[in-house]
Amino acid sequence: MVNRVAASNTSLTLKVVGIVCILSFFIDFVILLLGFSPTNKQSQISLTTALVDRGIVPLVGLGVLLAGYWIDEVGSDRPQGIDLRFPALIISSILGLMFLLIFPLHLNNVRQASSQTVTQISQEAQQAENQLDNQLSQIQEQLNNAQAKAQLEQARTQLKTQITELLKDEQKYKQALANPQLPADQKDLLQKAKANPQELDKLIAQRTDPQELANQRRSQIRQRKEEVEKQAKDNAWKSGLRIGFSSLLLSIGYIIIGWTGLRGMGSLQGAKRKAPAR
Repeated sequence: MVNRVAASNTSLTLKVVGIVCILSFFIDFVILLLGFSPTNKQSQISLTTALVDRGIVPLVGLGVLLAGYWIDEVGSDRPQGIDLRFPALIISSILGLMFLLIFPLHLNNVRQASSQTVTQISQEAQQAENQLDNQLSQIQEQLNNAQAKAQLEQARTQLKTQITELLKDEQKYKQALANPQLPADQKDLLQKAKANPQELDKLIAQRTDPQELANQRRSQIRQRKEEVEKQAKDNAWKSGLRIGFSSLLLSIGYIIIGWTGLRGMGSLQGAKRKAPAR
């Protein structure tokens, strides 16, 4: 008698836990749909990612729920309370189909979103280069003016004087290299000037030449573009693999539970109909 009561309590606990897990998933599902835009690829990716991340919850709930009914069958001839196995197995089959469809859908959405992101990055980089070219053209036009040329030469002379004085004082030179606020290109200029003092005029001319500065900036833009594109592709590849294959595994699990359970219940009902009445 005590064992039967304990089995009944255990069965009830498992059923309640299973139902709560399943219902919590569908509540999350409804909340996620509130901000969903079916025409937006990023919205589709966010929805499928959230569903797959939560997909294990109802799977555990189904297992716990069915375990509760199994305890009922072991302890008595029929389940206690309302038999929810059939609707639970139908839900499992539906979820299996849903996660099976998510697998190719998510991979396709991630691929398209990645292509759009790479295209956008390329466009932004091209716009930055166009702006750089326009600025260079304006600077070159200004340098055609004698006053602008004189100002540039004056700036070069001042820079040369500052570097020369700095190189004469070893302590100040080391402090400048150790200064975290000093830009890396200026530190590089100091080091090259220290190694080849006779090349100082040439180094200053290169560092203050508008065309040279524009080439350096263009190289930075292209390097940054390649880094961002690589990061976008890597993130898309990782998301596609993680969510895609997780969805496929969830689909397999739900389908096995749903179809096996439905087939088993069908066989059981058939056996009961064929059994001779006592």
